[in-house]
Amino acid sequence: MLRPMRAPVHLDPLTPLAFLVRAARIYPEKTAVVYGERRWSYAALIEEVGRMAAAFARAGLVAGDRVAFLTPNVPELLVAHFAAPLVRTPLVAINTRLAADEVAYILSHSGARLVCVDPELAPLLKGAPSGPLVVSVEDAVAGVTGACAGGPTWAEFADDVAPLPVQAGVDDEDRVLSINYTSGTTGRPKGVMYTHRGAYLNALGEVIVHGLGRDSVFLWTLPLFHCNGWCFPWAVTAVAGTHVMLRRIEPADVIRRIREEGVTHLNGAPTVLLMLAETPEARGLRFDPPLRVATGGAPPSPTLLGRMEQMGVRIVHLYGLTETYGPHVTCEMQRAWEAFGVEARAVVLARQGVPHVTATHLRVVDDEMRDVPADATTLGEVVMRGNNVMKGYFEDPEATQKAFAGGWFHSGDLGVVHPDGYIELRDRKKDIIISGGENISTIEVEHAIVKHPAVLECAVVATPHERWGEVPKAFVTLRPGTSLDEAELIAFCRERLAHFKCPKAVEFGDLPKTATGKIQKFRLREREWAGRDKRIH
Repeated sequence: MLRPMRAPVHLDPLTPLAFLVRAARIYPEKTAVVYGERRWSYAALIEEVGRMAAAFARAGLVAGDRVAFLTPNVPELLVAHFAAPLVRTPLVAINTRLAADEVAYILSHSGARLVCVDPELAPLLKGAPSGPLVVSVEDAVAGVTGACAGGPTWAEFADDVAPLPVQAGVDDEDRVLSINYTSGTTGRPKGVMYTHRGAYLNALGEVIVHGLGRDSVFLWTLPLFHCNGWCFPWAVTAVAGTHVMLRRIEPADVIRRIREEGVTHLNGAPTVLLMLAETPEARGLRFDPPLRVATGGAPPSPTLLGRMEQMGVRIVHLYGLTETYGPHVTCEMQRAWEAFGVEARAVVLARQGVPHVTATHLRVVDDEMRDVPADATTLGEVVMRGNNVMKGYFEDPEATQKAFAGGWFHSGDLGVVHPDGYIELRDRKKDIIISGGENISTIEVEHAIVKHPAVLECAVVATPHERWGEVPKAFVTLRPGTSLDEAELIAFCRERLAHFKCPKAVEFGDLPKTATGKIQKFRLREREWAGRDKRIH
């Protein structure tokens, strides 16, 4: 049993557990969770949290032990975002799209003592360390059942356990609440440590930025394993909103649930928004009142932003990284922009913007850590510090020290500062193309390409060139029923870009993506440079 926290009268250590306690006290009968036909009130949700925490404690887990979850967006994973912190066991939510060896590495590196896994994902435990207890999280709604690796089902694991009381306090707000592993695109993934304080403040930032309130209905199109769902498990709960859970994203089903459940908010990468815009069920659809959608992961093109506005979708453009609890920056709408036409407004909303009210510190600097001029032209690296920055990388002090060089977190993203102080990303350091000494932003080229009516989405990477060292190459997915050849698309770009920025080659087909819908440029780049030396940006 946890003891009551003792602290000075003027000081109450911050923890997102307080959000659940408050919501359940004020709105015990309000709907907290919707999954298929299942409906949980806030009274039921807090009881489920206490039951899960008690089951963890009965299994012998103690403060500091890690608990891993490998499940889709099912209610149990939402519950774990409160239950694990309650017994001080950091939550490790694992990307369900990883390969078995990557899952094995994360389980081994994190030292997880307990792994809760969806039976459909059990094959990903092949090669995992033998130490952790494996508990199967069956999904009766989706008809997914069965035990994994000889371990118990969740019903067996939590059978007859008496729920622990859920407290609003924590002994140390700097205690690690969760560990989120990076994508590992340039090496082994790193475990990013979130604290109770950071999660609490980031969640409050989300409440403010997105206008969340008691009547908010949030659809879980964003994976909960991704930066703990950008801290929205805690943000939605803070206002006693309703969580509508989704096992998988099927555009037609998303549209249906938005209508049936009265969804007010959802999040997703630009490719997720594109999927929704392209589904036949969205034709002629306009949401009224507007649907508030937060997007991030890659700068959305002005073309996509314009299309969303025509559907009655109010876009909030965010920017951040796993190391910043997800969003750190938002493109705040200026009143003057509201009078702009759709296309002009989309151009300014494609910027990343300014820090959240709880984030504060953001700079764009040169190699000497000097601020670049606010001229919308001079490139520099985006750096951050403060409440929204991770505590560090788990069991990796060397990587932590490198990331925090000069007392700031180095994002690896290149951007400019506009005269109004808003930042705009131009590329990742590793994505920028240097052709004959000229810097080419792949984002700028991509935004020009997607203006073509036949183009659904694209990615631009550097490809080797004998004379210029490297030049842009475009990988393009066309809209169904359209046609376009390489020469036509290059000519289209030459009407809109300096000629040296235009792709010198175009390849048509599907694009590789992450579980959150981000295009994996590194896979395209690796293919282009296979067997050749590629300089590191």
